[in-house]
Amino acid sequence: MEEIANALELKNELDSLRPIDKEKEAIIMQKFRLDWNYHSNHLEGNTLTYGETKALILFGITAQGKPLKDTLEITGHNEAINWVIDLVKGERPLTENFIRELHSLLLKDSYKESKNADGIIVPRKISAGKYKTTTNHVETVTGEIFYFATPEETPAKMFDLLNWYNQKIKEENVNPILLAAEFHYRFIRIHPFDDGNGRTARILMNFILMQFGFPPVIIKTEDKANYFAALQMADAGNREAFVNYIAQNLVRSLEIMIAGAKGENIEEDDDLDKEIALLEQRLKFSNNKIKGKVEDLSVKLIDLIDRFYSSRSKFRKLYKFHDFKFYIDNELFEYDRNNIFDYVSNSLSKDHICLEIYLIYYFSSFFDWNENDDHFTEKLELEFNNDNYSIKINQVTILEKKKLQSINLKDINLIISKLNDLHKEFIEQKIAEKENK
Repeated sequence: MEEIANALELKNELDSLRPIDKEKEAIIMQKFRLDWNYHSNHLEGNTLTYGETKALILFGITAQGKPLKDTLEITGHNEAINWVIDLVKGERPLTENFIRELHSLLLKDSYKESKNADGIIVPRKISAGKYKTTTNHVETVTGEIFYFATPEETPAKMFDLLNWYNQKIKEENVNPILLAAEFHYRFIRIHPFDDGNGRTARILMNFILMQFGFPPVIIKTEDKANYFAALQMADAGNREAFVNYIAQNLVRSLEIMIAGAKGENIEEDDDLDKEIALLEQRLKFSNNKIKGKVEDLSVKLIDLIDRFYSSRSKFRKLYKFHDFKFYIDNELFEYDRNNIFDYVSNSLSKDHICLEIYLIYYFSSFFDWNENDDHFTEKLELEFNNDNYSIKINQVTILEKKKLQSINLKDINLIISKLNDLHKEFIEQKIAEKENK
């Protein structure tokens, strides 16, 4: 599987950077914890925003006007994550008691709405750390019932699951990614608790990954449909689709951790998050690898374009005049994500690729100066042919890639950083010239 191979390659790069500076590692893990707490709970219907989640975890500030239940879910989940991260440092084995204790921290005793025998929705107490006492089958969109293990079957199935895991983990060439994803899926198929099964499954999956030195996988709330679609494909017999999905998200976590270990910026701006969500929404777990590569590259290019525009816009306050032009194959385009995605994808899907994308940002006349002859032009060029493609800044090649080989977060940060440096150097040069007159 290409996704797993990519993740393992990045893991080797991460290992070469170890030991990671303690302060850098703390910054990385804090980001992962915040993202993990927000997205894993939001997937299950929690209404706290990312900002509210961050304020609660970092400063103990509770969100006004939000249900107390949502606050308790976040604090319980964060406590469970911290407990697991601490245990990863030791050699705590994964057992049924471990899972029950984790569930107790995560959920505590709470209430869940459910229908009684008369079809009326009533609150029902959930006993944290105890296996379910009633069935928790679900009705699918087609009206069919999807059956999980019954309460009577659950203890034996959990025993079998841990027995399977303990045999697998002792294998000499065990693949941690396959093991973690498979454990997640098998756990979900049992659905051993009355509530909190999804959150528990994701924590257990990440516990396994972190024991092998991987960062945690964060399933983003924007990608809920694809996450569930991957699980449903596994239910239909295609477990490889779910494993691939987990590996794809693990790659993202590895890229962030590698960037953090190198001291690079690991914060993701809103534009990048939106474009990653777009990528995730468009992936259909197709067996057509070329289509997948085209979509991946197309969306990452949109990431780059967005970052170019947003980062250049920050310089506008220094100038009286500015202008932005966006060309594809010498045709002036209005920037619209969906239209550009479709155009670029169609171009890259052709047998013979010939595609040119130019982004030009023009700045003129510093605001605080009387002179009007100071101008600066930034040109980002993306040129594709049948074998490879290149990315240039002001006609100087910054990056070259093979045909349909996608760029990553590190590549994007490199390009934007180079643009920033060139523009700052220009401004500093102009200031020096004026001061020396």
